[in-house]
Amino acid sequence: MLLSSRPVFAGTDLDEIRDQVARVFCPHRLDLIGEAGLLSARFNSVQLGSVRVNYLDYGADVRIEPGDLDTFFLVMIPLAGRSLIRGGNTEIVSTPSLASVPSPTRHLDMRWAAGCPQLIVKFERTAIENAAQQLLGERLDQPVVFDLGIDMTAGWARAWRGMLDLIVREAEHEDGLTAQPLAVAHLENALITSLLTSQPSNYLERLTAPRPPALPKTVRRAVEFIEGHAHLPLTTDDVARAVAVSGRSLQEGFRAHLGLTPMAHLRQVRLARVHQELAAGDPARETVTTVAARWGFLHQGRFAAQYREKYGRSPSETLRRGAAPGG
Repeated sequence: MLLSSRPVFAGTDLDEIRDQVARVFCPHRLDLIGEAGLLSARFNSVQLGSVRVNYLDYGADVRIEPGDLDTFFLVMIPLAGRSLIRGGNTEIVSTPSLASVPSPTRHLDMRWAAGCPQLIVKFERTAIENAAQQLLGERLDQPVVFDLGIDMTAGWARAWRGMLDLIVREAEHEDGLTAQPLAVAHLENALITSLLTSQPSNYLERLTAPRPPALPKTVRRAVEFIEGHAHLPLTTDDVARAVAVSGRSLQEGFRAHLGLTPMAHLRQVRLARVHQELAAGDPARETVTTVAARWGFLHQGRFAAQYREKYGRSPSETLRRGAAPGG
């Protein structure tokens, strides 16, 4: 059972189950369809920024009708079994290889079969819409509506699930990566951006269309902003907003004039800050892991490889010996 260290509720009373789930999501109709003796709900949940990750299993065959979600999006991934999902005029049979993405403005009606626990990600509607506006560089002219089914065998969806699995693993520990603000911001932004730029929707064509690159002056201002704010949980959208261009335009400007992305430059800046801290650090008080995590490096193996490529030695060597002359 996922997120076992983050329990919300476990029980067999239908009304209590509905009330407990409604506190995290929204008021909804919940009917028992199958054998009553199978009803045994397990609900675990963790909030990370504007994203909430949940494990929910009813045990029995149930019908769930929230209607219009209104204020949030869901990504629902069956861990086993299948569920019938109706969103507006579209209907799919969701399985572990076909997740569902109900949109706030489409009436939602579901039937979960017994033995169909689901991993559910709840995104605040404002977070999705703000990210879309930043990528487009303009206000939305209609609500975002995703295609109801996500092919979880697609390359981007496998990578997306990998990020989600990392969150689930780390959320099991109070001192895991999810306790690091930079890590949470990075993962939250990556989940939202990849969903917007990969999952078919009424905005996908516009979100992925080529845009004019930012002017060199704008890129220079963005570089200065990144270097002055690298200690904060920055995203491409934050930088774009600071220099008054769209996120996509900023990305293309960085690629055209610097040969990298804004976030790649941010990683270089943070790598340099890690180097500075390790060189001045006390090995008795600091560890490579804590310094790296403080600057947003989530994967220790990848971080160590990047560090060695840049500085010609391992991070632990720098911590033990300090900076080499001139470095």
